[in-house]
Amino acid sequence: MSAPVRARAVTAPDPTEPAGLPRRKVPWIATVGAGTTVLLAGAPVSTTVQGGSWFGDAVLVVAAVVGTGLLLYRVGPAVAAAGQSVAVLLVLTALFTDDAILGLLPGPATFGQFGVLVAGAGEQIDVGIAPVPATPEILFLITAAFGLLTVSVHLAAVGARAPAAAGIPLLAVFAVPAALADDLLPWWALVAAAAGFGLLLIARDGVRRQWPAAAAVVVAAVVVALGFGAVTGFVGTSGRFDGGAGAGGGGGSIGLSPFTSLRGQLDQSASEELFRVRDLPRATYLRALTLSTYVPAEGWQASRPDPGSPLPGPLEPGSTVPGDVVDVRIENVSFRDYWLPLYGVPLDVSDVTTEWAYDSNSGTAYSTRPREEDDWRQRALITAPSVQQLREADGPEGARAAYLAVDGVDPRVSELTAGVVADRDNAFDRAVALQDFFTGSDSPFAYSLQTAPGAGDDALVEFLTVGRTGYCEQYASAMAVMLRTVGVPARVAVGFTGGTDTGDYRSISTSDAHAWVEAWFPGVGWTTFDPTPLTDGRAITPPYIVDARGEATPSEGSVIEDERGAGAAPTPQPSAAPATPEVVEPSATTGSADQAGGVALWPVAVVAVVALLALLPRGLRARGGRRRLAAVAAGGPDAAGAGWAELLAESADRGAPPRPTDTVRATARRLVRDHRLDDDAQQALRIVVGAVESSWYGAGHADAQELTGPVRQVRAAIAAGSSLTIRDRLFPRSVFGTLRTRKANHVPDLADAQATASTDRAAAGR
Repeated sequence: MSAPVRARAVTAPDPTEPAGLPRRKVPWIATVGAGTTVLLAGAPVSTTVQGGSWFGDAVLVVAAVVGTGLLLYRVGPAVAAAGQSVAVLLVLTALFTDDAILGLLPGPATFGQFGVLVAGAGEQIDVGIAPVPATPEILFLITAAFGLLTVSVHLAAVGARAPAAAGIPLLAVFAVPAALADDLLPWWALVAAAAGFGLLLIARDGVRRQWPAAAAVVVAAVVVALGFGAVTGFVGTSGRFDGGAGAGGGGGSIGLSPFTSLRGQLDQSASEELFRVRDLPRATYLRALTLSTYVPAEGWQASRPDPGSPLPGPLEPGSTVPGDVVDVRIENVSFRDYWLPLYGVPLDVSDVTTEWAYDSNSGTAYSTRPREEDDWRQRALITAPSVQQLREADGPEGARAAYLAVDGVDPRVSELTAGVVADRDNAFDRAVALQDFFTGSDSPFAYSLQTAPGAGDDALVEFLTVGRTGYCEQYASAMAVMLRTVGVPARVAVGFTGGTDTGDYRSISTSDAHAWVEAWFPGVGWTTFDPTPLTDGRAITPPYIVDARGEATPSEGSVIEDERGAGAAPTPQPSAAPATPEVVEPSATTGSADQAGGVALWPVAVVAVVALLALLPRGLRARGGRRRLAAVAAGGPDAAGAGWAELLAESADRGAPPRPTDTVRATARRLVRDHRLDDDAQQALRIVVGAVESSWYGAGHADAQELTGPVRQVRAAIAAGSSLTIRDRLFPRSVFGTLRTRKANHVPDLADAQATASTDRAAAGR
């Protein structure tokens, strides 16, 4: 008798599924795992961006991609990826633009604003050094990268069911911070990245029975990663001897490739002390390295130094001119690099390890890998040649041919230089004329950390004739090239200015990073010239420059010819406004349906509404902040009040709303105390408070761009003092305070900020 056959239950077909195909189960574990993996793999980003604000935006965009992937899984990988890309667009629109329709949908100018943000991020990346400030441009770039990366990982791990292949895009989010970090990435970043990739492998449906073995493999990989990190010396790119191409575009660059790591420090939100120098009688440039190779399309580059004299030990002076011999002690606070900064003409260097050597040709003390010495002593000759000695030391004798190379330099640079040094019959007077060209009282050049945008012509020609605005990198680069075109050997020196005299020592910080020019004079040696028109007190004028200028008469000034005409003295040219990217109008879609491919779309509408409501407060806060900053930049009667309102909003977002009864100065004191503002931020706050009082009580209004820097500096300092939770980021307290009661909470809206003037006037009268 045969055994009875058990009848199998037949499941009724789901009318929402295509005929003939089994219903696919939504892989929520794998999808959520893919998003979590991206966040874990992105942990090293914390080493390249200041603060933790980037993480909240990353979580938001990853969550949007994950949610969309779960909703659209059944319509196929391609459609799901397209929907996820739209979700990324909506998040970016809500967080970073003020043109969003209903706070979420792209408006007519949205893509133009995206272009401006990308361009701004590119400029900051060109000159920045990790960790860079968390500016809106950088946050936009990071958020977009996390969103698109999550789409790629989801497509590989869930759509194609090939989680191992998702390791390729994941490598990018890990490798970029690893390449930019000067030191070994922290252990937790390595663990997070390895654990994230392991999670991606074991979260795949169908491998639950194998999770113990898979987890063991992941743990082993983490241990190996930590072990490998422990035996490697460093992961980084700063300061390599062969240099890299300068950031350029259009007609090229005039930048200093190795200077990027130093110059980028100028944009940091707070200055960091690097050295303390004792027994230095007067402010003197501290040289780290020199650059001898100029490539017109790329900029100045460092070359590998010659085999040098081993350190520690005495060194040949190489100069017999008079000067002061000093014995200084340099205490290293936080400097680590390939170069050992030294003063003047080194005579002896002591108290350093034997890893260093000194190349007398380049004037550079170097090591084969980045090092951080505790402190060192140096005996140096600070030369002080006379004007007569320098005038008699004419000619290139004794200098290498490399210091006269001008291959590929635009002929217009030579023509301009010839006009500047006309009637100067020796190398020294030519050098002085060129320095005065940039720094003289009637010079059209101005110092700024932002250079004028180029128009595609030769970068050096544009700087000299059109832009005329830049920082020390541009000025040193330009003068050194110009000296070479008139037969004066020249190179660019990179290092630091004299720092701040504290009484016991000179404190040198990242804000003292600088570049200047050194010209060669036979029998005298390399002599310093600084063409940067500094106005902040950091400029150092050698005695021979002072003496030479004392001899000059007004008739010796030269009339500069530029490309727009001859015979007229140059006048500063307004910086061209950055080109506005082409605005792309969003294409309209016609028709609607409740179903697509047999799948109900009402959940998508519900999620969109929920996402809109969740992002609306954040969008309102971002829109208000941008409007206030625009008013600050425009200047006029609303500038000071708008800047003050934005600072109060930033404070309120971090749980420190102002008191309605406080005066402006009392509120400022609370900002300093509640957010632990440093000295630089306090000084910027004083400027803002002065402008507010002048505008409200004295009818003296700020000019355009006058308050932009101080307001942004104080706002960044407030943000750096306390981080925001995800809840606070999505639901800013300043926005909800405004909705509850504007007057009671002194919410920093522009109108309310100006309305508080009556309280302050009454307090001032008392």
